[in-house]
Amino acid sequence: MDETVEAFRSLFSLLFLSFAAVFFLLALVVKVLRSMPWWCSCPVCEAYVTKSWTAHFDNLCDWYAHLLRESPTRTIHIHVLGNTVTANPDNVEHMLRARFDNYPKGKTFSAILGDLLGRGIFNVDGHLWRFQRKMARAELGSSAVRFFASCIVADEVRGRFLPLLDVSSADDKILDLQDVFRRFAFDNICKISFGIDPGCLELSLPMSEFAAAFDKASRLSASRATSTMPMVWKAKRLLNRGSERELREAIGMVNLLANELIRQRRKLGFSSNHDLLSRFMACVDDEKYLRDIIISFMLAGRDTVASALTCFFLLLSRHPDVRSAVRDEIDRVVGCGAATAGYDRLRDLHYLHAAIYESMRLYPPVQFDSKFCLEDDVLPDGTFVSKGTRVTYHAYAMGRMEELWGSDCHEFRPQRWLTNGVFTPESPYKYPVFQGGLRVCLGKEMALMEMKTVIVAAVRRFDIHVVDDGSSLPPKFAPGLTASLESGLPVRVQRRDTSFPAQQLGACSAQCSSIC
Repeated sequence: MDETVEAFRSLFSLLFLSFAAVFFLLALVVKVLRSMPWWCSCPVCEAYVTKSWTAHFDNLCDWYAHLLRESPTRTIHIHVLGNTVTANPDNVEHMLRARFDNYPKGKTFSAILGDLLGRGIFNVDGHLWRFQRKMARAELGSSAVRFFASCIVADEVRGRFLPLLDVSSADDKILDLQDVFRRFAFDNICKISFGIDPGCLELSLPMSEFAAAFDKASRLSASRATSTMPMVWKAKRLLNRGSERELREAIGMVNLLANELIRQRRKLGFSSNHDLLSRFMACVDDEKYLRDIIISFMLAGRDTVASALTCFFLLLSRHPDVRSAVRDEIDRVVGCGAATAGYDRLRDLHYLHAAIYESMRLYPPVQFDSKFCLEDDVLPDGTFVSKGTRVTYHAYAMGRMEELWGSDCHEFRPQRWLTNGVFTPESPYKYPVFQGGLRVCLGKEMALMEMKTVIVAAVRRFDIHVVDDGSSLPPKFAPGLTASLESGLPVRVQRRDTSFPAQQLGACSAQCSSIC
């Protein structure tokens, strides 16, 4: 018996040493490849590939933006990663509209995020994608769902968000506004999509286990996508080691609580409820599929909204002239006495709409998006794309191209979106923040409504100043599926010398209660 155990130990040690040797050799090969001139097909890249991008830029996206600006076609190819990266609107339209079927998410991407997103809409192609999109379009386009969502958001603003800012102002406390927005968006998406209220915006309470586990799973899944050696994370997953073990544990918690949401909703019944989960459950009886839908809505409805709001208030703190213009428009359109705008009035806030779009031009919540090429193709700029390779359009870099936005492309200027005071949209292929073509974001209007409701309520009642702004420096982002500031957004909140009645929000809350 002892001899058998010893034999197994020896075999395991041999396998471990073999794996370590292979890993070392592969790492050495990658290091050599990085020094090769063909690491990137763009000649400008050759001066940089042998050095870490961190030596020149705070963010990887700024490094990509620099390389893309220097490329004559605004397209580069990273050979070792098998990735063509573009900031050319013609190429984006080619991928998202003209040759849509040739640029799916692809099996590689689905494998990277499959443990977290499963068969959710953001991780599938073909009939699974078409089915979920058809259902989501019908629900998110419903006037009843939109009104229900606007009431939920208004109630969260009135009942939790504004009181929280009041307390922070009175106590002169530093508040992490990014954390506040993540909690706020989490509460809203849970109430709108799942019919439950986690109460995360009560800062005296810890973030729910679901939210914390989701954050961790999102971060670790994103690290897979940026790995230059996919076999490493796959080996770690097979052996259940390191970050892959942490990811498995986080996803286990996400699965447990997602399944509990489904169980509770089935127990309570869902025939008369307006939340999106109840509406999907009326059509889908597959528990795993419903879990994947829950996670997809969570990713779309929480992280992107929180990211967009965080960057908006960062820019607003740096540009008091824009803040004044936003306030003037709100007073003119909404009236001086109202605490926030009603659902219909939000559409009339053209300058605010422009300011939100301008903020996301500079700091898109999803900084880049990748597809995989099914068959050999040639992009409109003449770039050849091989079958099975990755193609990425870089929204962050596109917002920093002079030929697209002018010589002031690095400046925060909402006026660029206005024509005679009216908001004028740009092509979604020039501004792919909400994607474009068949995969255009279905929750776009709901997200904009949520952001406007928050901004109207906050900027009229408070002055919000970023602490240690460092306004001459770009914000530093943490790795993840969506953009988030590495150190959060510490702010001080000051109450303005005005008071706002809550009648309008109260009326909306009463209407919401009548339909819930």
